[in-house]
Amino acid sequence: MIQTKVAPLRLPEGFRKSLSDINKRKPVLKLLRKSKLNTVCEEARCPNIGECFSNKTATFMILGDKCTRRCHFCSVKTAKPLTPDADEPDHLANAAFELGLDHVVVTSVDRDDLKDLGAHHFADCITALKKRIDNVTVELLTPDFKAKPELIDIVLEAGPHIFGHNIETVERLYKKVRPQSHWEVTSAVLKYVSAFKNIEIKSGIMVGLGENDDEVIETLKKLSNLGVHVVTIGQYLRPSLKHWPVDRYVTTESYAQFVEEGKKLGLKNVFAGPFVRSSYHAKETHLTSFSHSMA
Repeated sequence: MIQTKVAPLRLPEGFRKSLSDINKRKPVLKLLRKSKLNTVCEEARCPNIGECFSNKTATFMILGDKCTRRCHFCSVKTAKPLTPDADEPDHLANAAFELGLDHVVVTSVDRDDLKDLGAHHFADCITALKKRIDNVTVELLTPDFKAKPELIDIVLEAGPHIFGHNIETVERLYKKVRPQSHWEVTSAVLKYVSAFKNIEIKSGIMVGLGENDDEVIETLKKLSNLGVHVVTIGQYLRPSLKHWPVDRYVTTESYAQFVEEGKKLGLKNVFAGPFVRSSYHAKETHLTSFSHSMA
């Protein structure tokens, strides 16, 4: 729990995003409940949920809705998780098929309670999606698997097209906002996957946690050196007063600078703007060669 005596920053008017017509979102919500599936859109209180659900897309969150770690920016529940649902891979594949998706994003909670940290379940989900949907593109946003090569290999051998693992913030703040994770472990995951060919590597940064623009640019350099191809940068929005406070609302000019610096570094794409999230317009970030600002 984060305690602060500083008054919370007032949310700028431009950050008050419409939730869209609830009737347009109902088909996705109904399908998710029928399929017993979770989404990070709901659990992380994503501001883009109305837009995405209205367009019949979602980021599926496998392995339950309870996480074994507590990050101070995240609204996903920290609790003892349930046993993974063996039918979830098929439910996921069928739901993605019903939604007409040909680019499917799959993430998960941390499952430090499992011997394989959830690696085989990820692989089963990838296999089920490929079997159910012709020519599907599978994008992952994974936990760190404690940077164990044998576990990462299980996931990679299933053949995902995009491997995403978020750095989340700058090195100076990393341990403060992610006390149960490690900068070195996150870096090791990205570096390890970069040795594999024919897979796109993606990572994400939140801004507004207390970093400055120079630190963001330095993080872009580090990600480039680790072999990352695509980076998303978006504004951190505090889920509740119990979470890490917002330090600043980043300007349009800063986002434009991040994109320009990414181009200089040779990154394939930097997708930057206040509402950008790891999987927001995920298919577009994959297809765009460089570069797109969503300020």
